[in-house]
Amino acid sequence: MSAQSEKQTGVVRVGTGHRARRRRATLTVAALAASLTVSLTAGCTHHGRQDDRAPQHTPTPTSQAPTPTPSVTAAGSPLAVKIDNVSAARPQTGLDAADVVYAEQVEGGLSRLMAVYATRLPQTVGPVRSARESDLELLRQFHRPTLAFSGAQHKLLPLIDKAPLRAESPDEAPAAYYRGTGKAAPHNLYLHPAKLLPSAPGKAALTTGFRYGPAPSGGTPTTSRTVRYPAARFTFTWSAERHRWLVAMDGTPTVTTDGARVAPATVVVQYVRIRSSRYHDVLGNHTPYTETVGSGKAQVLRDGRSFDASWSRPAATDGTTFTAADGSRMDFADGQVWVVFAPAP
Repeated sequence: MSAQSEKQTGVVRVGTGHRARRRRATLTVAALAASLTVSLTAGCTHHGRQDDRAPQHTPTPTSQAPTPTPSVTAAGSPLAVKIDNVSAARPQTGLDAADVVYAEQVEGGLSRLMAVYATRLPQTVGPVRSARESDLELLRQFHRPTLAFSGAQHKLLPLIDKAPLRAESPDEAPAAYYRGTGKAAPHNLYLHPAKLLPSAPGKAALTTGFRYGPAPSGGTPTTSRTVRYPAARFTFTWSAERHRWLVAMDGTPTVTTDGARVAPATVVVQYVRIRSSRYHDVLGNHTPYTETVGSGKAQVLRDGRSFDASWSRPAATDGTTFTAADGSRMDFADGQVWVVFAPAP
């Protein structure tokens, strides 16, 4: 059984939103579980059900999105989207437009992405999948970000409700989501970002702590770098012609649905502690928790070279700073940044 299916006990289907759950707070856990369809556990080979009640039609895109409420238009608030990353979900849509892409390990040793948008909003992003506990810590660095996700383990939903972010699943914003026809559920849920944000908030919303500028001296010439999870891998190959790192996932070149090759200017391999969270699937397998607060080692890939670095994020509300081996701040190249959270040795 694999996290691709994600049929975990208590993973809430799209449409059973956490506002409704608050109204049913007096029900017992057993009664709540009886009202939900069990989602896929890590390792199942059939499809997850937490997305089954999302819109099943494929609407015709419109040029004018509904006017967001005042809370949606908070200045300086980026959009973060949880993106499916198993083979059945590829190619993804809108991934090349993200300012930052975070890659994390999930159940079964597979991977999932969080794409953060601030300088531009693509017409469509997806496939959208469920959130994890460690996403909440990662997103604390931003000012009340919008989190687009398909659902979550039911015990995690109260934490999402209390987090300083705007949770926008298909329950809260059904008009923003639709089901595509090119993939099977649950790998076909897509988002229209313009129906959640009136416009891109701008670069100032990227309070990541990253600094951009010329490359430091030194570094090791690098043509390719691979990061492995137990059941997934990312490979970044330097393209001198494009002056970018070409992404491949699980040995396949990463392209979007419109044929664009995903190619960040900077890749960060950030070594972190990956531990078990408080949440688990029906077999008792705990969901991994990626710790992004603290400090540790990193490698920064830019301009065809690899630089040893260290990272520091003292508190969840802080961004992450990177320091080169000589003690100076590690600058990134202008353009998209990928951060791959790798298990610390």
